[in-house]
Amino acid sequence: MRRRLELGKTLSRIDFLMLISVFFLMFLGVAFIYSSGISSTGINVSNEYQKQLIRIISGLFILLFFSIYDIEKIKNFAIPIYLTLLAILIYTRINGSTVNGAKSWLYIGSFGFQPSEFTKIATILLLAKYLDDNKKEIYRLKVFIISFGIIALPFSLILIQPDMGTASVYIPIFIAMIFIGGCNIKHLIYLLLLGGLTLFFTMLPGWEEFILQSKNPFVTILNNKNLLLYLIGSFSFSILLSIIGYFYFKKEYFYWVIYAFSIIIVSLVISYIARTYVLKEYQIMRLIVFMNPQVDPLNFGWNIIQATTAVGSGGLMGKGFLQGTQSHYQFLPEQSTDFIFSILSEELGFIGAILVFGSFFIILIRGILILTYAKDNFSVIVGAGIVGMIFFHVVQNIGMNIGLMPITGIPLFFLSYGGSSLWTALAGIGILQGIYQRRYRN
Repeated sequence: MRRRLELGKTLSRIDFLMLISVFFLMFLGVAFIYSSGISSTGINVSNEYQKQLIRIISGLFILLFFSIYDIEKIKNFAIPIYLTLLAILIYTRINGSTVNGAKSWLYIGSFGFQPSEFTKIATILLLAKYLDDNKKEIYRLKVFIISFGIIALPFSLILIQPDMGTASVYIPIFIAMIFIGGCNIKHLIYLLLLGGLTLFFTMLPGWEEFILQSKNPFVTILNNKNLLLYLIGSFSFSILLSIIGYFYFKKEYFYWVIYAFSIIIVSLVISYIARTYVLKEYQIMRLIVFMNPQVDPLNFGWNIIQATTAVGSGGLMGKGFLQGTQSHYQFLPEQSTDFIFSILSEELGFIGAILVFGSFFIILIRGILILTYAKDNFSVIVGAGIVGMIFFHVVQNIGMNIGLMPITGIPLFFLSYGGSSLWTALAGIGILQGIYQRRYRN
């Protein structure tokens, strides 16, 4: 009787609904990685599905470790783990292997991995530690800036690989964690507006050249360094006058002028640096073809056109498992990784897509509920970062498969072929399970 009670108590501490959803997605992943390796003649030309099975088995040990190991003990190692992975990112940028245009891989013999994936968990742990240690002062601008700096370091190192897709994941992680931590909303809105305006200014010249195909006066300013400096100088002078006015007259509208104009200035500077020194041509073209794939249908627009064609051709019930044409005739690029959702949707149709949506919905909802069960602030913030990470991967990957998001090369957690992303996702699920298991602790 006692053993039954202990077994029941142990089982009650496991979020089975989340785990069932994760295992279901991994099962679908292996099935459609296998499907992606079938040629038009019906012959299997890839052993990726076998490798993925091995990665799943090894990943279960990672999930188990993070489920059992107390998150509070992991907190004590957050700084050395973070610094170690930053050092590995620097080494990767210098001596790493280039795959798909990004020097983001390290190889030990035939075993390859992406340190940028593991850095997500390390960054979440350190940021949660910092926010928890400074929870009484989290409303201050200083804490917000330092918190963003924790994210900015790995973000910058990954961006220069260049891997814009993986780097972009760090932004929603930061937003989720700083919001749950209790930051000043004005600081968060400032960051969101700055990011949106920077993206807008970055895309504008390409929009003029490839889509508008006529001269726009404002874009002319953006492309002319001297005119751009004059514009920035004008805004800067306005800010200076507003600062003087704020101190002399104590009127709040001076504060909001400084707030708005500083967003414009910083976004202009960052967008110019990004276009000139950071972003590669193919990365800018990905943003352009997102607005109109027909700009370059046989090159940069090919991926999004073929992906949306595959999804649309599946209809309600799909063409049937192993019956897809887009994948088996090799129309889809990176079909076992970035575009696994397109293969699934073509063969299982709308019903299959709904099953995937439903599984991720369960994982995310259970993740959010686990935050309400957590008994300490550190666990809540860590959980928020993991939920934010999973949410962005789902929205971005599925979005780019159906033409609602630009193509960035972000894998779909649990389904896409690859070990680094799978292990990162399973580590995140393990941490959430660990938080759930300790929900009754005082």
